[in-house]
Amino acid sequence: MNQNVFSKLGISDAVYQFGEDILVGLRDRFAEIDRVTEYNQAKVIGAMQKNRVDVSCFAGTTGYGYNDVGRDTLERVYADCFHTEAALVRPQITCGTHALAVALSANLRPGDELLSPVGRPYDTLEEVIGIRKSPGSLAEYGISYAEVDLLADGSFDYEGIRKAINERTKLVTIQRSKGYATRPTFSVHQIGELIAFIKSIRSDIICMVDNCYGEFVETIEPSDIGADMIVGSLIKNPGGGLAPIGGYICGTKACVDQCAYRLSAPGLGQEVGANLGLMTALYQGFFLAPTVVSSALKGAIFAANVYEKLGYRVIPNSTESRHDIIQAVELGSEEAMVAFCSGIQAAAPVDSYVTPIPWDMPGYDNQVIMAAGAFIQGSSIELSADGPIRPPYAVYFQGGLTWVHAKLGILMSLQKLVEAGIVTL
Repeated sequence: MNQNVFSKLGISDAVYQFGEDILVGLRDRFAEIDRVTEYNQAKVIGAMQKNRVDVSCFAGTTGYGYNDVGRDTLERVYADCFHTEAALVRPQITCGTHALAVALSANLRPGDELLSPVGRPYDTLEEVIGIRKSPGSLAEYGISYAEVDLLADGSFDYEGIRKAINERTKLVTIQRSKGYATRPTFSVHQIGELIAFIKSIRSDIICMVDNCYGEFVETIEPSDIGADMIVGSLIKNPGGGLAPIGGYICGTKACVDQCAYRLSAPGLGQEVGANLGLMTALYQGFFLAPTVVSSALKGAIFAANVYEKLGYRVIPNSTESRHDIIQAVELGSEEAMVAFCSGIQAAAPVDSYVTPIPWDMPGYDNQVIMAAGAFIQGSSIELSADGPIRPPYAVYFQGGLTWVHAKLGILMSLQKLVEAGIVTL
């Protein structure tokens, strides 16, 4: 089809044709994504069938939430799908950072040390840990922190990690996705090798993986290769765009029990926590998640190929394998970041008329620009783009509940760069 179907939305013929020419070379990669999606879809359906999900699971509960069949069944579905002993899946977990904070504070005690063997974690965790001072941080409770930077090529510094592990090391946190960095995202296989190395030094060290943005991108998860906990947000991949809030922690029963006691209260654990009528969205979102993730992946690969051809550095590059849904593009200036994000916003079904501008966002030490015309506020499985206003002025594109919407977003971002005189086709 040569007709510019997006012309009424503001996409010029030149921008549209530029995208169509690139898509010709992506058919085989898109077909491989579809094969992974098929596998993961079957995995989710199998977990739902095994746990006999029925209409009673969708009933809402209030108050204490005792004997909440839907909540308890959903947690068994997650545990079976991710091949773990237990799971905590709750709307009371407000976001990914909250889920990680619960997992860390639940399994660390005063005098313990937390180690990040993959360099500095995502910005919002800095205050959780106490790298930047904040009330209630781990540092305030006498929990120390150490990190080992990646090597220049983005690989693990195994010798540095060996030296960093000591008698106080209790928990290792491994961030799968790049966050606001331009390092590679780690594959599940790479994470498995790192965990095996750490366990060979001290088998009792808890290995936690921040799994945000990575669920259902591959056919296996970090919990399949030795992770004691995997942690994520329901308004990212596993919520499928339908979950309005929530987070999950899947892992060993010992770790998850600790998390449940931290989330509610000692002695209560997983017995309390009403679902507030959200079960249909949480189940159906999880059911749709593999297909939604495939749309986001196609959008990320399309974005990489578009912007690499224009001469920008993209991470991952246009041919690399994918291990999360995030595509970083180093745009080189604040002006270009604003234009890119304006395009993503203009492509949205919600708040398309809004102009994104940099602002002082809670939890970050730089101004951040965010484009997200989403049905769920902050949902980064929906089409969105964001980034801190600092060199190399990289914008992080992710999401797209459908491939067509992801495609429109990328074309609109390019359209805005062309209109601003930053890009010439």
